[in-house]
Amino acid sequence: MPRLKTLILIMLLCFVAPALASLGVRAASSQPGSWRSADWSSSGLLPAAVDDPGAAIYVMAARTGGLKGALAVHSWIVTKPAGAAVYTRYDKVGWGSPIRTNAYAADGRWYSNEPDILLALHGDEAAKLIPRIQTAVRDYAYAARGDYHIWPGPNSNSFVAHVLRDVPELGIALPPEAVGRDYRPWGEFLTVTPDWRNLEISLGGYAGLAVGALYGVELRLGGLVFGLDLARPGVKLPGFGRIGV
Repeated sequence: MPRLKTLILIMLLCFVAPALASLGVRAASSQPGSWRSADWSSSGLLPAAVDDPGAAIYVMAARTGGLKGALAVHSWIVTKPAGAAVYTRYDKVGWGSPIRTNAYAADGRWYSNEPDILLALHGDEAAKLIPRIQTAVRDYAYAARGDYHIWPGPNSNSFVAHVLRDVPELGIALPPEAVGRDYRPWGEFLTVTPDWRNLEISLGGYAGLAVGALYGVELRLGGLVFGLDLARPGVKLPGFGRIGV
């Protein structure tokens, strides 16, 4: 019993308390009443495609709408081959045919929330990886109607995480607020990157563990993350994400 009480206390301190605090902050903030009244316009973060003649890849994320935004972001991928006059944006959404191409501005706000650029890659390296990103998008297993599940996945973040795993040269992982990034079909318990520097254990996205250069040390429960960032010292808290240097 003492061990059980200690485990419950750890869960409350590491997962429940930060999540509730983040929900409280979100509830006190001003949010659009519905998706119709939300701002989906360009944030102006990216240069006009015609002004950047080289190849480019961006991975972006923004807080999602409503109280879900207290705990989760929505992520997407943007590509532009050298000489292209427009960007190509890939998202997964929760209605209709879920994989969308150019449904929104490349750097568009999401439910009025400003996006962040998680990765910006340019030049020859980007040019080499764009075809592999296109292949990963085309080969995604959960691309049919009905293949979106907000929790534990596969959702928008599960889709982008799949692309990042298929193209490990991109060298990033989605932030801890990307609920659904750790989703795997039941039975696919262990994932190891080709360089063996990152290991993930997933119990269908309901719980898991990650250790490595990309993740530091993460405990995962119900899509929420508590962990330590070792490469850039910091702590990861449910809802608040990474806090540190």
